[in-house]
Amino acid sequence: MDWDDARIFLGIYRAGTLRGAAARLGIDQATAGRRLAALETALHAKLFLRTPGGYVPTPAGEAAARSAEKMEQAAHQLEREMQGIDHRLSGVVRLATTDTMAQHFVLDALRLLHERHPDIRVVLHTTTTVSNLTRREADLAVRTLKPTDPDLVSRHLANRASGLYASTAYLQRCGMPDGGLAGHDLLIYHASVAPRQASHVAGMPVAGARVALEVNTGLMLLEAARLGIGIAELPIHMAEQDPRLVRIFPGKEHRYDMYLVMHGDLARSARVRAVADAIVESVP
Repeated sequence: MDWDDARIFLGIYRAGTLRGAAARLGIDQATAGRRLAALETALHAKLFLRTPGGYVPTPAGEAAARSAEKMEQAAHQLEREMQGIDHRLSGVVRLATTDTMAQHFVLDALRLLHERHPDIRVVLHTTTTVSNLTRREADLAVRTLKPTDPDLVSRHLANRASGLYASTAYLQRCGMPDGGLAGHDLLIYHASVAPRQASHVAGMPVAGARVALEVNTGLMLLEAARLGIGIAELPIHMAEQDPRLVRIFPGKEHRYDMYLVMHGDLARSARVRAVADAIVESVP
C-alpha cells in the first residue's frame, strides 16, 4: 500500500462514504471509488461492505486502517519536521479557532502579521471542534482547552469570564428573571460544544427553563440574544460592549482559559512563530 492509496482509504474509512471522502480530500467521487477498487485488488481483500448507510469496514479494513494510520503519522511527522526547520517568513500557516475569538482579537493579530510579513498566507478555520494538530488539520490553534497530548506545546493567553445576558426587548416582553431561570427562554450551545449547559449556564441551574434554541457557534449565540429570542451565556468582554444587551444575575459567571497551541515540531518554523507572536501581542 502506498501513501496516496492509504490517504484515500483513510478518507473513506473516516467519512463512511465515497462522497464524504472525496469532499475532504479534494478529489472527485469516481476517483476515490477507482482507487479503493484498485487497492482492494492489490491487497486481495475486501476492505468495506457497501451498505445503504455507507461503507462499513470489514475486519480486513480495520486492520488496514491501523497500518494506514501509522503511515499517516509518519508522513505528517516528516512534514512537521521539514516545516520546523524552515526559516523563511513566507508560505501558508493553518490556524484554527472559534468565531468569537477570531472576531475578538485573532483577526487583529492577522492584520498585524500581514503588515509585518506580507508573504505569509494564513488559512483561518473557525470551528468549535478541537482541530487535530498531530494530523496537520491545523498548524496553530487558539482554544479554551489545554492540550494533554505530550507532543503539543501551549501558551496560556488569558483568563476570561462569561455571564448571562438578554436583550432589552426580551426583558420588556418576559420580565427580568427573579431568583432563577424557571419559565424563561434559554439559548445554549449544542451538547457537543458545551455539555455543561444542559444543566447550568454561568453557574445558574437551567431547571424549569425552556431551551428555545441550540447553536454551534458563539456569534450565532450572540446574535440570537441580540434579537431577543432568549437568555444566553456570553463572553462578558463582548456582551458589555453591546447596548442592546443587559446583564442578568451579575454575581454569576463561568470562567475559562484561552490557550495558543501548536505541535512541538513546528516551534522552530519561522512563519508559524511569526503568527504565534502576533496572536500573543494582540490579546487584549
